[in-house]
Amino acid sequence: MSENNADWLGLSKTAEFLGVHPSTVRAWADKGELPSHRTPGGHRRFRLTELELWTSANRSDLSSEGELLIQNAIGRARLEVTEGRLAAQPWYRQFDEAARAAYRDVGRRLLRQLVAYLGSDPELALAEGRLIGREYASMGRTGRFTLVETVRAFLFFRDLIAESMFSVYEIAGVRSSHAWADINRKVSAFTNEVLLGLIDAFGAPGEFQVRDQGSK
Repeated sequence: MSENNADWLGLSKTAEFLGVHPSTVRAWADKGELPSHRTPGGHRRFRLTELELWTSANRSDLSSEGELLIQNAIGRARLEVTEGRLAAQPWYRQFDEAARAAYRDVGRRLLRQLVAYLGSDPELALAEGRLIGREYASMGRTGRFTLVETVRAFLFFRDLIAESMFSVYEIAGVRSSHAWADINRKVSAFTNEVLLGLIDAFGAPGEFQVRDQGSK
């Protein structure tokens, strides 16, 4: 690593970036709570991109910049493999390409609303999440899925998004058990509301709940 590389910071510059005393940075690094590296001469160096991710993951109130960072990090780690994993799902293979594109789009919107729930506007994000749940219900009915099949499709995206959020924490080097418990609780709270919106919409009066009952 080069001393002049703008992507690498020394101890003092890192402390300035994080707004804490250098001794605090040193203690965090020693405990493994803050990702750090050593030069061949034994000096501490901190990668700027890792510091940005660590800062975003450890802030209770994410800024818009932090939200964008998380979205980008998740996007790079997840979207490249999503289609392959989706293709292995029996319910997904029943869709035509237009329906598949709709499911992928709703999954991405679900991720964006989760990021908003974690940061800038949790109440609005919850309301949007419930509407997304109704969209899952609508797509399930359009595909003539049972309620169980529709929920299964939603749970695929829920688990994928949860894995992605946890991956962000791993990349950021977050070691605090409290932070992990907090993100797990928030992801569960948000996705539970989406699921409840799905079930409520699927069971609305006048909507069928069993696939293709009349085609015997």
